[in-house]
Amino acid sequence: MVIRMNKKKKLRLKRPHLHPVTVYIILTILTVIVSGILSGIKFQTTYSTINATDLSLVQNTVSVENLLNYNGLKYIISNAATNFISFAPLSMLIMTSIGISVAIASGLMDFLSKHLFSKINNKVLTFLIIFIGIISTIINDIGYVILIPIAALIYETKGRNPLAGVIAAFCGVAFGTGTTIFTGSAEVSLIPYTTTAARLVDANFHVSLLSNLFIMIASTIILSIVGTVIIEKIVVPRFGRVKEKKEDATEEIEVIENLDEESIEQERLNTEYKEKRGFKYALIAFIIMMFLFIYSVIPNLPLSGMLLDMNETTYLNQIFGTNSYFQDGFTYMMALLFIVSGLAYGFGSKTFKHDRDVFEGCHENLKHLGGILILIFFASQFIFTFRRTNIGTILTGIVANVIDSISFGGIPLLVIAILLMALANLFLTTPQAKWVILAPVIVPPLMQFNIAPQFLQFALRAADSMTNGITPLSTFFVIFIAYMNIYNKDKDKPIGIFGAIKMIMPYCLIISVTWLLILIGWYIIGLPIGPGVYPTI
Repeated sequence: MVIRMNKKKKLRLKRPHLHPVTVYIILTILTVIVSGILSGIKFQTTYSTINATDLSLVQNTVSVENLLNYNGLKYIISNAATNFISFAPLSMLIMTSIGISVAIASGLMDFLSKHLFSKINNKVLTFLIIFIGIISTIINDIGYVILIPIAALIYETKGRNPLAGVIAAFCGVAFGTGTTIFTGSAEVSLIPYTTTAARLVDANFHVSLLSNLFIMIASTIILSIVGTVIIEKIVVPRFGRVKEKKEDATEEIEVIENLDEESIEQERLNTEYKEKRGFKYALIAFIIMMFLFIYSVIPNLPLSGMLLDMNETTYLNQIFGTNSYFQDGFTYMMALLFIVSGLAYGFGSKTFKHDRDVFEGCHENLKHLGGILILIFFASQFIFTFRRTNIGTILTGIVANVIDSISFGGIPLLVIAILLMALANLFLTTPQAKWVILAPVIVPPLMQFNIAPQFLQFALRAADSMTNGITPLSTFFVIFIAYMNIYNKDKDKPIGIFGAIKMIMPYCLIISVTWLLILIGWYIIGLPIGPGVYPTI
């Protein structure tokens, strides 16, 4: 009996901890195999979309594309480089990492941590991280690539585990994608499908860009508060605090012993003077850059509006439309803001004495980028391979048919539709791609039960937020995995995809319940969701 117990213990100790790169490779291989099987059994679905010209229903039949054959394998091999280069997080990560590395190397981030972040209460700081993460979704997904590394640094400088900071930032962005404090690019892209679906019932129906403004602002505040409670009460206690390094303390004591008190005080004053001068330069540079950015999105002024798409008629379309220069250049603008502010601080505080200091400092802070690039390469192959199979589109089409077959309406249908949309988001993560399939079967029947299309559009965003953080098919999930492993102290046990999902599952479940309560409560109370728009028609 004792021998058997020891064997079991040894087997348990030898359990492999797969690196996320290995898991992505396995998932890619499984996807190819599954595509062959599903293609062989003719797995497909038919769903309806709307012809925007004449409002007629168009039947679309989609079947699984087999990648387990000559043409499929040829596609995988020939598109590997394209998949990697066109992967959305890649360019965003590189640009923002360069900007942040300049700010770190210059000492600007240390200064802010010492004089600003250290004075803010932990709970308030967590709230701000989650709040900023939520509102960052107004434009692209820049919150993932900027906020996650900064949150980790802030948590670490405050003696907290940086893993908790990574989770706070990621969850704020991922589980808050359904809302923000103002209309953003997502509403601009969804409104045409909502309007078209609504006109199957009312030919003159119009959806305003501000139709969800009130409920978005309220949801942002509620989700930030709930998220703060989850992080502080569940996540932070699990990881604990960072242990201080005794070696650093010993070295500091030795240096102090060799200096007299007057020299120490003079050195401290000189350092403070240089830091304050550097911060003054950085603040001036920041204000100038912000002025230039703001001026570039103001129309009808001399040399203004450089980042607007002036082919559009409304301002929101000019700034958030498909061809908006603001949208395309926002990541670079943020990177440039960090670079200029960091350079101003570095040369002002004498941290940088010449250009070599800048490049050497950046090189030191970009050492982790190589591992992230490897992870991104294999993640991109899995995600694009899965998309090529059409499995996500087929599963969403099946969800649409299930919703279409439900005979009852009102709140029960609304709740079921939200949960099914959240399920579909696990496999098809693009809101527009889902809504073009789901809007025709959700908007018209629920309009018959007096539920406003604008409210249903917001319900889609809420459903996306429920599961956006736990699907490996999200292009930015790989950034979360990468930073979790950068700050993981136990290198023998890398944090894999499913391990990371397990860590954030409490956040996912509680936020999902919160979203349902917000939607159902708002509908029952009947508060306006935007200017002149209510949950009911």
